Amino acid sequence: MRRVVLAIGALALLAVSTTAQTADEIIAKYIKTVGGPEKIQAVKTLRRTGKFTGGGGFEAAIVEENKRSNMVRQEFSLQGLTGVNAYDGKSGWKIEPWQGKKDAEPLGEEEMKQIVEDSDFDGPLVNYQQKKNKIEFVGMEPVEGTDAFKLKVTLANGDIRYYYMDTDYYVPIKIDTKRMIRGAEREYETSLGDYKEVAGWYLPHSVEVNAKGSQNKQKVTYEKIEANVSIDDSRFTIPATPAKAPPVKP
Repeated sequence: MRRVVLAIGALALLAVSTTAQTADEIIAKYIKTVGGPEKIQAVKTLRRTGKFTGGGGFEAAIVEENKRSNMVRQEFSLQGLTGVNAYDGKSGWKIEPWQGKKDAEPLGEEEMKQIVEDSDFDGPLVNYQQKKNKIEFVGMEPVEGTDAFKLKVTLANGDIRYYYMDTDYYVPIKIDTKRMIRGAEREYETSLGDYKEVAGWYLPHSVEVNAKGSQNKQKVTYEKIEANVSIDDSRFTIPATPAKAPPVKP
């Protein structure tokens, strides 16, 4: 059976049957398993550091910072260059040095949509009704040969995801996503694992993504996740473009 939770075993989890029939029951048990609403809300910032592994052994260092409410910064470092995607709760921007661009510029429409989703500090399942997300329990479906609860999650923007929840720990182990990439719809599978405790909140430290039908998997491994670290708001705000010197008159 898949290795879903490596560190949650330290918890004295209740033995739970697989008879939960409503989305709210599944969500409530998920929130309780990962620490409870008080522990989740007590975390105001998160800094994740780790590595990205792509096809052919390609690797890069990553740093992701989240801050309530709805601020996110993502750094991707490769061969001495660091790219940035960020969102301050209102506007998104990026720096792409490998494109020869050193100044910040606005995110594109698809990039903006993605980073707004990434800025959801607790994820779409926590307080989903306040976020105007809709969740339905649509039955059981096997994941790696073992049944999982399947939830249909309709985000406030209309996008649909399918969450597969482990029947022992009630945490997400797989997410199916449809996304528009350059005008074409693509389907992605995300596998979550290696849940570890961070300030009382159990978070996945392994995230693997691949396009459906593709063997080219991309994996993010978080070597460290820190909670309630000091992160200034300026980290998420688009930096000012340096003023150019006026041309010298002949």
